[in-house]
Amino acid sequence: MNQAVGGTAGQVAGAPAQNIPAGIGYMLLAVFIFSTNDVLGKWLAGTYGAPQILLMRSAVAMAILVVIFSRIGFAPVFTMERPGLQIVRAFLGAAETGVFYAAVRYLPLADAMTFYLAGPIYVTILAALFLRERVGWRRWSAVIAGFVGVVIALGPTAGSFGWATLIPLGGSIVYAVFLTVTRSLRGTSDTVMAFWQIAASLVLGGIAAPFTWTPATHAFDFLLLGLLGVGALVAIVGINRSLKLAPASVVVPYQYTMIIWAGLFGYFVFGDVPRWQTILGAAIIIAAGLFIFFREQKLARPTAQPELPPEI
Repeated sequence: MNQAVGGTAGQVAGAPAQNIPAGIGYMLLAVFIFSTNDVLGKWLAGTYGAPQILLMRSAVAMAILVVIFSRIGFAPVFTMERPGLQIVRAFLGAAETGVFYAAVRYLPLADAMTFYLAGPIYVTILAALFLRERVGWRRWSAVIAGFVGVVIALGPTAGSFGWATLIPLGGSIVYAVFLTVTRSLRGTSDTVMAFWQIAASLVLGGIAAPFTWTPATHAFDFLLLGLLGVGALVAIVGINRSLKLAPASVVVPYQYTMIIWAGLFGYFVFGDVPRWQTILGAAIIIAAGLFIFFREQKLARPTAQPELPPEI
């Protein structure tokens, strides 16, 4: 799913006409579907290990993509730019997805989501270090504010800080590296990127799943595992469609509504009551991320969108 987004989108030949209300609608729908997927993932993580979930959902998603590419041809999959870096990106994406499922096994959904929201903030640092992008004092200030939000969300006190919080924290850093690599490969088709990322997820899941395999005894579980892959692909289409119908600067901020859904689903489905530290930390992280995004838009620099916590 993860793609680099440029500045405000200009229309190109063959592109759909701009329709901002529809673009916002597609984005909100995609975010809701991703949030629902996260609920399914957390529900299944109570029974199955992260590698098994990764394997099953990726198998379904790959089956759908194979059908798609069988119609349009597989040539783009094997003629991509910088194949070595593409492979690194694919395995980074697969790894951080697996880490996310491990995180929601032990933490409330809103807590895990909050740490991943900081990923695009880390990208600012990585882009300055490795992509040689110039970052001014305003964005550095936003990065520092974002770190403050992460520390607050962590709640580093003797009573609340534990090893489980390190899982999504580490995952968000891997996620940021993933976004940075994606940023440097923005000329590659989104579908091709998704194909290789899912392929990497299949490989990693296939290697690790046998060590923690739990036999699925209910057909309903198979249905939920399949819905993870279908839901992710549908949401990806929604996001891509949204960005074609409306400028990124208009629709990307709506991705942060995911934290609202995470809090609501966490409360009504799992009985999780968000800590005040999580709410405050998330608010600071979102504010910092939006500032960085709009600042980059103003400077007309390509920017990684505030990507949704991993779904593919």
